[in-house]
Amino acid sequence: MTEPGRFVMVDIPGPTLKRDTIAFLRAHRPRGVCLFKKNVETAPQTRALVEQLLKILGPDALIAIDQEGGSVVRSSDLPYPPPAMSLGAANDPTLAREMGRLTGRGLRALGVNWNFAPVLDVNNNPLNPVISERSFGANPNRVAALGAAFARGLQEEGVAACGKHFPGHGDTGLDSHLDLPRVERDRAGLEALELAPFKACLKGLAGIMTAHIVYPALDDTLTPATLSGPILTGLLRREWGYGGVIITDSMRMKAIDDRHPRGEAAVQAMLAGADMVMALGPRKSQLETLNALKDAFRAGLLDAGRLEASERRLAALAARYPARPRALDDDTLRFDLHAARLAWRRGVTLVPFQGRAPSVPARGARVRLLMARAARGENVAEAGLSAVELAQTLQSIYDLEVLPFDPSDPLAVLPSLMELPRDVALILASTGRRRPSAAWREMAQAARPDLHLALWNPFTVEDVPAPAIVTYGYRPPGLAALLDVLLDPTTAGGDAPAPLRAGLSSTLEAHA
Repeated sequence: MTEPGRFVMVDIPGPTLKRDTIAFLRAHRPRGVCLFKKNVETAPQTRALVEQLLKILGPDALIAIDQEGGSVVRSSDLPYPPPAMSLGAANDPTLAREMGRLTGRGLRALGVNWNFAPVLDVNNNPLNPVISERSFGANPNRVAALGAAFARGLQEEGVAACGKHFPGHGDTGLDSHLDLPRVERDRAGLEALELAPFKACLKGLAGIMTAHIVYPALDDTLTPATLSGPILTGLLRREWGYGGVIITDSMRMKAIDDRHPRGEAAVQAMLAGADMVMALGPRKSQLETLNALKDAFRAGLLDAGRLEASERRLAALAARYPARPRALDDDTLRFDLHAARLAWRRGVTLVPFQGRAPSVPARGARVRLLMARAARGENVAEAGLSAVELAQTLQSIYDLEVLPFDPSDPLAVLPSLMELPRDVALILASTGRRRPSAAWREMAQAARPDLHLALWNPFTVEDVPAPAIVTYGYRPPGLAALLDVLLDPTTAGGDAPAPLRAGLSSTLEAHA
């Protein structure tokens, strides 16, 4: 009988393999393992972990990771590529390809052979709680061109690309990690927007990841795309002729897990057309998936020809992109670190307010920094920037006074702020993935800062009455690029991929 593990990807606890994990992997032989921050401490440790996984699972194993860039990276030992929307602001396919190659070189050195990137979602909804700067922007043609270039760069360096989240997660007001979103656009609208980048990039993608989202225009049974035969087999396979691997998004996300038992969902996803099920989470849930697939195979629910086709696609991906850990040489690492900083700087965007361009304080000037003490992570992303970290960066060029506030009570900072003489420049930094709360916006309106640093969600420019510098992210090269721009604003190279002010208010009203 076909082994169910050959169609399953799991995650593992910790940076080393414990005895029980080794026994589980040997017993069930999943073809894929997805690495997360919990597994990745240093490059040498990660290489050793991958080498051990390959000894257990075999040379055709798929070792995957989410190394998109920006806030969604797992290895801090590698150069940080800028987030997709920063590349969208630079709008240079050559740069996107080079960042794909830079990312691929780093991952290949760890032994990772499948990167769950690029994000091909068209983020035309400024209130989207989970995609935002992970998207190349609101223009489907730009998303397609830059996504294809990034994927090409990855694959040129020996790492398979995976476009996500098919058919598109950009125009949603819900996060599928937490709930089941719906996209109500008609088929013509989907073709023009959500579907366009996937269709344009199809031939250049080794894999495509599904979305846990309902698209009534594509499946009138209101089945989420991950479990939908009309979407995965009807549209993607038959109508478009896609021949690469289809993998589900994590089946532990609440959009699926709150509505379907794990095993039942895994079987339904494969019946719909998925080649691989991402069975992340507790060992109990992984076993539920594996056992349900074994029962389905034994009962003949999936015919032999269908399974053989999935096996061929998965084996072909592993053969074309083998996992072979080998360290980056020092010269390449230094080059890529410098290239990442330059790439981040090319995306930094200056956004005027009421016709007033950003005016930056001179080097050595007294400056007050107003920002939340900390910014929590958001599902796929790590925690955001803290006031201490940003202060350490800005203190290298300014005489800095920090006014940190509790993100749960931003208005509490106003009395002390209003007591201070307005004799120095006031900079307000926004550092969260989600749009600010009503209280945060009230605080920003009362503070009337001279300059806004939008260091994560770019759409917060709509919430602050001040000119803005938008970095789309807060990783070390992004902060280095910010310093470059504060010292010389002419070095900012970004042109917002979607208007961050003109036309944004009407977009917000449409999604209110």
